[in-house]
Amino acid sequence: MKLSDFDFDLPEALIATRPARPRPSARLLLAEGDTISDRQVSDLVDILRPGDRLVLNNTRVLPARLFGTRRRGDAVAKIEITLLEPGPTGWRALAKPLRKLQAGEVIRFSDRLAATVAAKTETDLLLTFDLTGADFDAALAEAGVMPLPPYIAAKRAADDQDRTDYQTVFARHSGAVAAPTASLHFDEDLLKALAAKGVEFTEVTLHVGAGTFLPVKVEDVTTHRMHAEWGRVTAAAAGEINATKRAGGRVIPVGTTALRLIESAADESGILHPFEAETDIFIYPGYRFRVTDALMTNFHLPRSTLLMLVSALMGKARIDRIYQHALRHEYRFFSYGDASLLIP
Repeated sequence: MKLSDFDFDLPEALIATRPARPRPSARLLLAEGDTISDRQVSDLVDILRPGDRLVLNNTRVLPARLFGTRRRGDAVAKIEITLLEPGPTGWRALAKPLRKLQAGEVIRFSDRLAATVAAKTETDLLLTFDLTGADFDAALAEAGVMPLPPYIAAKRAADDQDRTDYQTVFARHSGAVAAPTASLHFDEDLLKALAAKGVEFTEVTLHVGAGTFLPVKVEDVTTHRMHAEWGRVTAAAAGEINATKRAGGRVIPVGTTALRLIESAADESGILHPFEAETDIFIYPGYRFRVTDALMTNFHLPRSTLLMLVSALMGKARIDRIYQHALRHEYRFFSYGDASLLIP
């Protein structure tokens, strides 16, 4: 498999910079077997069956982009920081411009929040903040902005509306620096309507990292190494999913993050087990799915690992037809774009 096999031309006008409102009014491409139909997310109430189980990623996106200043005597440099992940000794972060920072220097983001550069590599930094715990969370919420994906950030700056738009209605556990975007299509009314239909829900947690936007740089895609992300499947969540499989219901992760997590937590026989660790699972054509029966997901970047994942689920030729249909009918792409429900 070559990287070029997963390329396609995407008109700039189809990259969404704001979500649909209300959320379930977004378009939904329903692909079931070889059949494609044009629906809306709100139609999930009619499409899904009683006993189906949606797996939701309840991670909460941090306002992980910070703008600060570094002083050297009278010289002041403006610095943009994107937090990547916390560690035992500080936060790993990206910096623009990285060359203007040295270990030991202080970056001030607000009256309340500053960080010291504890270490620096050729690509990123280790930052130690002057606050911890709830004090840090409050100061970050005040000073930070939502880390919109590069293809949106290149078109417009994040604003207060993104604090709501780029967060799911069931976000509970802080730690992500990118949203599980398929889940952005749900609101409380749709969740209640699905529950009334007999659709069941299980929440899992995968803290989506900035590595989700990193390009694949190798032509032989099987040699690509995935970024690792921390996830948790509780014993209760594993039990619910296993019960659905035994009862003949369908397990449908909402988003590739939820799918990657439950596939990481399942054994070869398809039994899900409690899981709390990092996963770097890379799913591409030829992968045998252990627990996933269908997937709700947005439309993905050309040449991306996520496009490879949906090709593994549906088959490469079928995904090509699905994406040709989406382009021809002007579906909106990427994080704030429209959705698809892929049923092999």
